[in-house]
This record gives sequence, structure tokens and C-alpha cells, in this order.
Amino acid sequence: MHDHNNTHDHIDAHGQPAADSLTKEDVFVLSDAERDAIEHEKHHYEDARAASIEALKIVQKQRGWVPDGAIHAIADVLGIPASDVEGVATFYSQIFRQPVGRHIIRYCDSVVCHINGYQGVQAALERKLSIKPGQTTFDGRFTLLPTCCLGNCDKGPSMMIDEDTHSQVKPEDIESLLEQYQ
Repeated sequence: MHDHNNTHDHIDAHGQPAADSLTKEDVFVLSDAERDAIEHEKHHYEDARAASIEALKIVQKQRGWVPDGAIHAIADVLGIPASDVEGVATFYSQIFRQPVGRHIIRYCDSVVCHINGYQGVQAALERKLSIKPGQTTFDGRFTLLPTCCLGNCDKGPSMMIDEDTHSQVKPEDIESLLEQYQ
């Protein structure tokens, strides 16, 4: 039996509810605090597009990541096309477009860190966390991400956990480092 009261009867080509069948609950809404903070940032710039990165950071700080709906909501507040906000969001690797762990681990996989042995650090991280690069631990504690360079080449191999840079990391350091981040 088909439920005609289902608001998701209309499905688009991507398997998502069609725009004409979305309910109020399906639409992304910025919190008042997010909207106010974005408005505040907008007034610091002559061109509202320049506030896009700060607006994305505001949403990410509150939610941990930037859902697709936030792109349109940010664009509405800034008065710019959503494609402009999307372009900024996809360009910056610090903006997360899918849910991530409470702590983000970035390990450098540049040529210099390769020479200094980042592969052992990567293997130790994968072993300890039971995940591969780009994945998040089952408990949502850590997300593991390779990055091209952390700007710490003279002290490699390097990695960051959240905003903390760790230099000359050895595989045997991994367990004690991770214990610092609950």
C-alpha cells in the first residue's frame, strides 16, 4: 500500500526528494547566531564574495562540517550566487563537506616527508585507528586525512591534530599522541 501523505513521493534523478516535495524540515536553516556572525563578516568586505570563507568557517565551527544546504543559505545571506560559495568551499581543504570526526588528523605526504619516512607514520595511524585515509573512526573520534604539505618541511615527518602541529613524528609516538585527544 502506498502512503500518499509521504512528502518524499517525488524523487529526483539522484534519488533525493524533489524540490517540490521538500518539507520545512528538509530545508537547511542557519541558526540566528550563524546568520548574525555571517552578516557581521559581510560588512567587513566591499565585495560580499570575500566573506564566503569566513561564512563557511562559521557554519563549520557550529556544525563540524558544511552540509550542501548551508551553501545556499550562506549565499542568500551574502547576496551572492550559491555557485560562488560552492567554489570557495570546494577549493579550501580546510572546509569539510561531509561529517568528520571530533579530531582531524592531517599527515604530510609531500616529497620531503616521504624522504623523512611519513609512510611509517601513516601505517601506524592506520593500524592504531583501524581506518584508511579519508575515513573516520567508528566512534567518530578521528578522521584521517593526507595533505600535500603542512609547511613544516625542515621538521618532517609532520602531522597536525586539529590545530596542533607535531614535528619529527615517529611511528612509536602515535599512541601517546592520540591519547592526548579525547
